[in-house]
Amino acid sequence: FLLVFMLTRRLFSSFSSSSSSRLTMTDLKEAQSLVDFVNLSPSPFHAVAELSRGFEAAGFKRIYEDDSWNLEKAGNYFFTRNQSSLIAFSVGKQYQPGNGFSIVAAHTDSPCLKLKPRTKKESQKFEQLAVQTYGGGLWHTWFDRDLGLAGRVIVREEGKYVSKLINITRPILRIPSLCIHLGREVSEAFKFNFETHLIPVIGGVAPKTDAASSSSSSAASEEKVGEEHYSLARDASGTNSETLLDLICAELSVKRDQIAEIELCLADTQPGSLAGAHNEFIFSARLDNLFNCYTGMKSLINSSGDLESEKNIRVAAFFDNEEVGSVSNAGADSILMEQTIHRCIHGVNGSSPLPADIYERSLRRSFLISADMAHACHPNYSEKHESAHQPRFDQGLVIKTNANMRYATNSATALIIHHLSKQYNVPTQEFVVKNDSACGSTIGPSLSARGLRTVDVGCAQLSMHSIREMCGSADAALAVRLFEGFFKSFAEVDETILIDRAI
Repeated sequence: FLLVFMLTRRLFSSFSSSSSSRLTMTDLKEAQSLVDFVNLSPSPFHAVAELSRGFEAAGFKRIYEDDSWNLEKAGNYFFTRNQSSLIAFSVGKQYQPGNGFSIVAAHTDSPCLKLKPRTKKESQKFEQLAVQTYGGGLWHTWFDRDLGLAGRVIVREEGKYVSKLINITRPILRIPSLCIHLGREVSEAFKFNFETHLIPVIGGVAPKTDAASSSSSSAASEEKVGEEHYSLARDASGTNSETLLDLICAELSVKRDQIAEIELCLADTQPGSLAGAHNEFIFSARLDNLFNCYTGMKSLINSSGDLESEKNIRVAAFFDNEEVGSVSNAGADSILMEQTIHRCIHGVNGSSPLPADIYERSLRRSFLISADMAHACHPNYSEKHESAHQPRFDQGLVIKTNANMRYATNSATALIIHHLSKQYNVPTQEFVVKNDSACGSTIGPSLSARGLRTVDVGCAQLSMHSIREMCGSADAALAVRLFEGFFKSFAEVDETILIDRAI
């Protein structure tokens, strides 16, 4: 017994020191900062608000799309669109119109349940909220979770409509599952109807007295007199949950009549955290793709003080609506990136005339890293991965390739990442989907189709599109290091790569 005990203790001690040595204080600090960022970003609106705070704290100047842009060399700027997309950029001191753009791009949205425009729903004396699915979520993971609400509410204040962010972090909602006694088949396959079974409960239905109904009707009638602005509570009376409206009023310190529009999603109330026996994991919601929003922001900020010899404009772009195809005015399949490049070229140049083909020349000298999470090889489903392409946690960025161009990577664009990985000592991995499996996609192909050389990369994760995902704690620091190296070195590296001008 003593011998077994000593061998076991030695084995555990060896494992512990080996596991601990893989994680540095820098790794853990970066991982915790990522977790903090994700916890503060339950919706794309909150993610953009956190990105804005990060860039402003680093000295970036907020500009607006409806203003003229007068940009200075060595200046740092950012703007938002729809409160759900953000583009930040640093102008190189040596930039000249026609030079390239070094771009890291990610997306701010994640699969979730969003409230329908008319939220009121009741069943069996339970008050519920009407929801719709957004993106391709693992919806069974949303059952029996403690859920809150987050997003934006447009309210009427001092004669204007103003957008306010709301984040109810306490558990107010739940989607209860059916007990096994009434559904024995669930042990073989958990099947449910998205429209009828995926409805959250927010409270019990209180019986209404005639006096209460009369009072409510009278109040609504009085509110209509002399009112010209739109009010959700008044003009859509009876179709929205009064409990929800009261919660919004309490959170934002407004009156019901001030609420004009709501755009809210359900969110898990359990915060993300470092996890695992040695903090080697991150357990959290929305790692796809707030992980790359954070690392993209951090890498551009880190490189923004070193612009003296930079010839390019460095860009970090964060788009909304990737999970539903990116076709929106704030999505990557809009002309947002094209407009940004155009306006940067002319904003730096001022009123001086430029050649007609200046945009096309700039585009050809530019490069985009499409940063989205990758599929780690699952310990319980390893057969789902092709044997030579099995990404692991904490083994560096995964270069994603697909022969049918579901990813934008090709040999010429992968070379940039491979070169930078050697230069900055960041390991890389490779991923292709098996021939008998469908392949997902990213913002990479749609941006590549506009003429931008593009590579698709991401760090490995498990449980993608679940309400709770997981990844490795060391990968955030590795991603920041490589993206920062890309911003600092791409213009120089690109001069050494001859493709269409090959000798």
